[in-house]
Amino acid sequence: MTRPSRIALAVTLALAAPIALAQSKAAPAKTPIANYWMDVATVNVSIPGVEEATEMPLIGGMIGNFFGGSKLGMVPGKWLDLALYTRQKPAGTSGTHAIPPGQNMGASLPLEPVPKPQPGGTAPDTKPEDVERQKPKGRLLLYWGCSEAVRPGQPKILDMATAGPMDFAKFFVGRYAPERGATSEPGRSIWPNERDKQRVPKDSSLRGDHAISGEGVPPSLKFAIGENQDFMERMNLAAPGDPKGSLLSTWNAVPTARAYFLSAVGGNGEDMVLWSSSELPEAGLGLMDYLSNTQIDQWVKDRVLLPASTQKCAIPTGIYGQAGGAMLRGIAYGNELNLLHPPRPADPKLLAAWNPEWSLRVRVKSTTMAMLGQEAPPARQEKKSEPVNPLDILKKGLFGR
Repeated sequence: MTRPSRIALAVTLALAAPIALAQSKAAPAKTPIANYWMDVATVNVSIPGVEEATEMPLIGGMIGNFFGGSKLGMVPGKWLDLALYTRQKPAGTSGTHAIPPGQNMGASLPLEPVPKPQPGGTAPDTKPEDVERQKPKGRLLLYWGCSEAVRPGQPKILDMATAGPMDFAKFFVGRYAPERGATSEPGRSIWPNERDKQRVPKDSSLRGDHAISGEGVPPSLKFAIGENQDFMERMNLAAPGDPKGSLLSTWNAVPTARAYFLSAVGGNGEDMVLWSSSELPEAGLGLMDYLSNTQIDQWVKDRVLLPASTQKCAIPTGIYGQAGGAMLRGIAYGNELNLLHPPRPADPKLLAAWNPEWSLRVRVKSTTMAMLGQEAPPARQEKKSEPVNPLDILKKGLFGR
């Protein structure tokens, strides 16, 4: 390199250095003073007798995750979870959510801080023989796709008696959405809480003006909820017929649905059979939950989720022919709403003066469950039948008891 070239390079580096330094010292991303989350769910169970049940058990473990029962269980109705966080009161603040008259739950809902977990407590002793007795046996068989016949290359099989943790992880690898909603954790103020845990009425609607107040909460935290973030209509799912043949699952068009997904589980006492409506080998453990609009749109393109125009999906012939009981679960994904106040300026020159006061995220879904081979119950029953526990039916098929 000639001397002039070296001089030119040195000048270039000297001029670039301050720019690089300025970029490295750029101001961190600005965060709102307060964050508010609303999780809005509609739960339907298309099994006679369940509608009259006021409290259904949560399904734990693997089956619980498969059916998305870890949070709501299988209690039919409308569900609402609220959470507030403000940087000005990081330990939590007592707040109030003023609600519209159509919500039919009074003038407001109280937001109470989540208490910090108390130290102490020991895990119960576990004997080696208990561990051995709890060791799973049998196989997991995974089928996928809307098709009357089992497709080539299926099922995907896992022997639970010999499989290790990595084998399970590989078998269930799939898409999922990290938690981004109204979770109960220290520092947040939530509803429902010990002060107010009323059920959401059947005729409740979120449409209208909402306002959040409390110490450390910006007075401007006010917003309106419209049709797309209101409680979704119920998804009525049914797959009648003989499980030894192909079953056609059908459901109603949910007006505000962005996409759908179905999954099923059943067994004969030895093998557990899983199926999903995905065109790719996807059990769907992470899909029976709220998803962002971007994820929904992308996974519809990937043929993992069903387009909003879909109202039927065939379950392959015979995969549940030996099952003593099998359950089908469906979800209609709603439209997520994300707001920042004031909105982020489009002009980069205005970002330095922009100070967001609050953010809002509203997530919406409608879930349903039905027994494979069973007709959908009528919309209204004149005579109340004895409440049915779907878990008991499933246990008979999966575990032979």
